[in-house]
Amino acid sequence: MGLTLYSAWRATAPYRVRIGLQLKGLSYDYVPIDLIKGEQREPAYKAVNPQGLTPALDLGDGGVLTQSVAILEWLEETRPDPPILPEDPLDRQMVRTMALIIACDIHPLNNTRVGRALHKLGVSKEDNLAWVQRWIADGFDTLEPLVATYGKGFAFGETPSIADCCLIPQVYSANRYELDLAPWPAIRAVNAQALAHPAFQAAHPKQQPDAVLI
Repeated sequence: MGLTLYSAWRATAPYRVRIGLQLKGLSYDYVPIDLIKGEQREPAYKAVNPQGLTPALDLGDGGVLTQSVAILEWLEETRPDPPILPEDPLDRQMVRTMALIIACDIHPLNNTRVGRALHKLGVSKEDNLAWVQRWIADGFDTLEPLVATYGKGFAFGETPSIADCCLIPQVYSANRYELDLAPWPAIRAVNAQALAHPAFQAAHPKQQPDAVLI
């Protein structure tokens, strides 16, 4: 059996994994999970991923991987060519730093669960939007000088890495939430470069079978 990805078309965490799978040239079956309808909390999906989050990658041999960055690391360890981490340990650390600024410092404050919790607390749509924009901007302020220093087309160097797997979905999210990206030219340049790459194009939300044209 092959790989099966449980994904949601515009959620940034499964978007990261789709990019990684495409960069590695791996085919996979796609199972959509509707986060708005709450399918991630249904027993059928929680039997796959008890945490009730996307993505989940079923390896087809009884194993299921969760947590997007951990999945990307597994892809690199099991399919090292083409690499999505540089060879030098300090360079690898920097790529991981960039990725984790996004995965740990930006995304957890802006995901569907947090938005739902803020709504239950009576936070208005306007204030919720300001919340999302604030934390993306804070993270991008940290990332921008790193990308400007280490990027040579992509976030680190001349080829895509795990940093780009995380960054491009976060830029997509920033655009979705109407954040003006003018203050971060290095990030914008990497995004433009990535969106011209076939792997990133294939992984884009609008290309997914569950995409909603809005």
